[in-house]
Amino acid sequence: MQVLFSVSECFPFAKSGGLADVAYALPKALRNENVDVRIIMPKYSDINYDFLSKMKHITHFNVPVGWRNQYCGIEYLVIDGIPVYFIDNEYYFKRPGYYGYYDDGERFSFFSRAVLETINHIDDLKPDIIHVNDWHTAIIPVLLNEHYRNSQKHKIIKTVLTIHNLKFQGIFGKEVLSDLLSLNDGYYSEDNLKFYEGISFLKGGIIFSDKVTTVSKTYSNEIKTLSYGEGLHGLLSGIGDKLVGIINGIDYEIYNPKTDSYIYKNYDVNSINDKKENKLLLQRELNLPISPDIPLIGIVSRLTSQKGFDLVQKIMEDILRFDIQLVILGAGDFEYEQMFKYYAMSYPSKVSANICYSEDLSRKIYAASDMFLMPSHTEPCGISQLIALRYGSIPIVRETGGLRDTVKPYNQYTGEGWGFSFSNYNEFELLNTIKYAISIFKNPQLWNQIIKQAMSQDNSWKHSAQEYKRLYSSILK
Repeated sequence: MQVLFSVSECFPFAKSGGLADVAYALPKALRNENVDVRIIMPKYSDINYDFLSKMKHITHFNVPVGWRNQYCGIEYLVIDGIPVYFIDNEYYFKRPGYYGYYDDGERFSFFSRAVLETINHIDDLKPDIIHVNDWHTAIIPVLLNEHYRNSQKHKIIKTVLTIHNLKFQGIFGKEVLSDLLSLNDGYYSEDNLKFYEGISFLKGGIIFSDKVTTVSKTYSNEIKTLSYGEGLHGLLSGIGDKLVGIINGIDYEIYNPKTDSYIYKNYDVNSINDKKENKLLLQRELNLPISPDIPLIGIVSRLTSQKGFDLVQKIMEDILRFDIQLVILGAGDFEYEQMFKYYAMSYPSKVSANICYSEDLSRKIYAASDMFLMPSHTEPCGISQLIALRYGSIPIVRETGGLRDTVKPYNQYTGEGWGFSFSNYNEFELLNTIKYAISIFKNPQLWNQIIKQAMSQDNSWKHSAQEYKRLYSSILK
C-alpha cells in the first residue's frame, strides 16, 4: 500500500502549529506498520539551509493553474526513513512564513494541482491513496475527480481528508472556480463547493474524498452540531460513517522524560521522585520561591479565547488566592499577554509570565509542573495534554474534543483516572476543578499514584497508525 501524504507544513522543515507535528509523526508510525508513506509539501524559503542543501532535484514540469502555466520543480530528501517531495516554485513559496498572503488561494491551488501532476513525472510514485490535510490540500479530491478521472495512474487513487481544525476552511470568491481550478459553474452549487456567497475548499474535500477523519472521536461528533460545525454541521451530519474520529498521538522518541536533553534531570514512571528536582530548579531559574510543597501549575499555549483564557481572566484573582505558582509560556492575543504580564508584576512570587515561545523552556515546564492547565473552549485533539501526561504533569482540562478522549478524570473513591476536568464552559467550574486538584495534591501518596497512572498511558502514534492503516485498507477493498 502506497500513501502520498499531502500537507502544507511538516516538522522539521516548516511548522506553525500541531499539523506539522502530525505530518511528521504519523507517516513515521505508518512506515513502522509497513505502509509505504511519502510526504509531499511546498519548498518554502524558510526551510533550514541544512535541509535545502541536501535536497536532490528530481524533475521539473509545468502545472496549469486556470489560464496560467506555472513552473514546478520536484526536490527530494529522506528524513528518518520517510521520503519527502518538495514542490518548488519561487513565485509562490519564496516568501517569509507560510500563510496569510492575499494570494493564498492561488498558492495552494497551484500546490494541490502540482501534487496530482507530480504523479505523472515520478515512475515509482504510484499512490493507492492521497491523504490530504485541512483546507490547503482539501481541493485535491475535487481536482482528481474533475481533471484526472481518465488517467491510468490516477483513476485508481482513493482519497482521505483529515480535518485538523474546521474553523479554517479556505473560503474564496466564486471566480476561483474557473480562474484557478478550471472547474465549471456546476461546482457552484449547495451540493458542491458553494458556501454562502463564495466557495469552500474544505467543503469540496468533505464531499469528494472517500473518507473524512478528524483528530479525535469527540470532535467528530461535536462538528455535527451548530455550536462547533462552522456552517458545515448539516453536511457533516449527513455523511454517516464516511466521517471517522482517530485521535492523534505524540512521538515518544522526541517526548521522553527519560532521555530529554532539555530538562534538568531525567526520570521515568519508576523514578518520579527525580521529577521534583526539575521543579526546584525551574523555580530557581524563574525566581520563584523554591518549595516542593507549593503546587506548580504550567501553561504552554497560544494565548487566545479559544484556549480558554477568557475564563482564566475572569477568575485570575481567585486562582491566586490559592497557595500556588503559575508558570506561563506562550504568545497570542494582546489582552491575555498583558494580563499575565500584569499579574507577574503584581504577584512575582506566584506568577512567571514568559510571553514568547521556547522549546527549551516548554520541556522544562512539562517536566517541572505538578499540574497542566488547558481549559479550552474547543480543542479538536490537543497535543499539550498528551505531552503533559507523558511527563507526569497532571492535566486540568475542559471536556471537549481530544481533551475529553484522552484525560480520564480522577475518581477519589475508586482511585482511577489521571487528570481533572470540567464539563460546562464556565469560570466557576474551572475554579472549583483547580481547587479540587489542589486538595488532592496535598496527599503525596494519592498524587504520586495519579502521576504513575498518567505516565503509564500509551499516547504514542502506534495505535492511531494502526487505525489509519485499517481505514486505508477499508477503502481499497
